[in-house]
Amino acid sequence: MATKYTDNLRKLFRNYKSLSERAMAQLDNSQMHWRRDEHSNNVATIAKHMAGNMISRFTNFLTEDGEKPWRNRESEFDDDFSSREQLMDYWEKGWQCLFDAIEPLTDEGLDRTVKIRNEPHTVLEALNRQLTHYAYHAGQIVLLAKMQKGAEFESLSIPRGKSEEFNARMFS
Repeated sequence: MATKYTDNLRKLFRNYKSLSERAMAQLDNSQMHWRRDEHSNNVATIAKHMAGNMISRFTNFLTEDGEKPWRNRESEFDDDFSSREQLMDYWEKGWQCLFDAIEPLTDEGLDRTVKIRNEPHTVLEALNRQLTHYAYHAGQIVLLAKMQKGAEFESLSIPRGKSEEFNARMFS
């Protein structure tokens, strides 16, 4: 039986959430706020932006434009959470909004039209747009964590030099 797209989509969103969280878990509080320069984002602001985007895009996903009038995108890049706990609560709020919106979706409704910034998208296009957006930012979070941790970074996939060992386990 073929995997349904919506089932696979939920799995992929959970994967990018997990990758981001496993990278963030390796950082101390100061590392969450480290920026290469004043023009760069840090892990905390990327996570805040992702959550803000999710809350806007997935609140009333099928019935309202994904860019809500109450969203202040620019403020998502202000590093202003007073604690890691506050940031992670907001992060969870974003992901919960996303999962609440996509849980009831089925493959049969993917051709419906939704809008993002008044631009029409099929539900499929809108979901793919968000999936790639969050994958992009998850990669940024992982890279920033790796840059800071160096050799101490615990690989989130197959560690360098371990491909043969991994493949041997997978094919045994």
